[in-house]
This record gives sequence, structure tokens and C-alpha cells, in this order.
Amino acid sequence: MNNLNSTIVEGNAVRKPELRTSPKGTSICIFPLAVNRYYKNSSGTYDEEVSYFNVETYGKLAELCADITEKGQGLRVVGRLKQARWKNSEGKNVSRVFIIAEHIEFKRLKKSEPDKKDSVTPPENAAAEEVFEEESEGQNEPVKEMVF
Repeated sequence: MNNLNSTIVEGNAVRKPELRTSPKGTSICIFPLAVNRYYKNSSGTYDEEVSYFNVETYGKLAELCADITEKGQGLRVVGRLKQARWKNSEGKNVSRVFIIAEHIEFKRLKKSEPDKKDSVTPPENAAAEEVFEEESEGQNEPVKEMVF
């Protein structure tokens, strides 16, 4: 049986992403994503549950993400889960799970905010890229999408 490791989450960037460079020169973008879930509780009223996921991207997608993502911006992240494991200073085994983004859709910021996001151009030397606008369901706000 084949193993499947795929995830799709949609939420808002908790803060402006952090861009780092690996020792080998690869761009790494790291940011937390807040994802809301609404559900009906046992008393019949609706409750909200917020989950926070750390997201990492690499290469040209990381550079683009760091450049155009703002705090509070809506994002749809498609990727895979990764678990990092290590021993802390006390010798205990520690781990964390995060999302490696392979595809991100950027929702346009509200009109009241600076709208530099309309002029997104793809990197010149990126492989297998597509940039296009699509109408998001139930809204008139186009979505910017970058696929690597």
C-alpha cells in the first residue's frame, strides 16, 4: 500500500513571514497560519476553535511568499506534513510537526490596505510555474496563485 502525506489548510497569516537562507543558499520562508473551525456544541450554539500551524516554504516560492504575504492575509496552503525530531539540552526526545508548503494561493488584501499585490510577476527562472487570477467563491476578490 502506498503512503499518502498531503494536507490543505486555509486560514490567515498570523504575522509577516520570516525569510531565512540555509547554509547552502536556499531561501526558507517560515510563518504561522491561523485556521478557524466553527462547530455546533451540545447546547446547540456555535463555537469557534482556532488552530495554529507552522508553515515552511523553500526556494522561489519562499521568496515570493515573504515578499507578498502580509499579517492577516488569507492563504490556502497545499503541502505535506513533516516531523522534526531532536534531543533537547536535557536529553529528552522532542518533536514538532509542521507543514511544508508546495503550493500557496494568496487572497487579495482588503481595498483599504495598500494594494501592491495586484502586480505580482513570477520569478524568471522558476520551473513549472503558473500565475493566474481566479474568482473566489461567493466573493469578488481575485486570488493570486503560484504553483511550483
